[in-house]
Amino acid sequence: QVQLVESGGGLVQPGGSLRLSCVASGTIFSISAQGWYRQAPGKEREWVATITSRGTTTYPDSVKGRFTVSRDNAKNTVYLQMNSLKPEDTAVYYCKDFGGMGYWGRGTLVTVSS
Repeated sequence: QVQLVESGGGLVQPGGSLRLSCVASGTIFSISAQGWYRQAPGKEREWVATITSRGTTTYPDSVKGRFTVSRDNAKNTVYLQMNSLKPEDTAVYYCKDFGGMGYWGRGTLVTVSS
């Protein structure tokens, strides 16, 4: 049974930073790509970052230069470092494992507000 558990969300002021973590179990983590997505209230879920099994990363323009995705295969964990946060970054953040059928975590809430 594949399980992804996100953590690290919370309330942060504009300009601040947060690091999200996603721990995977039940999957062959090291050979799969992982991604981060987010969904703001009333909006569609949108892609935030992807990291391949070899560590290649891609981002949309909206977060490029501010967000960094990384992985630790020994810990079956993918991270999302978020800097220079803006109010429009407020959303529930989800991680996804692209192995097999594709698996999602339940999300962690990030609120950027003064």
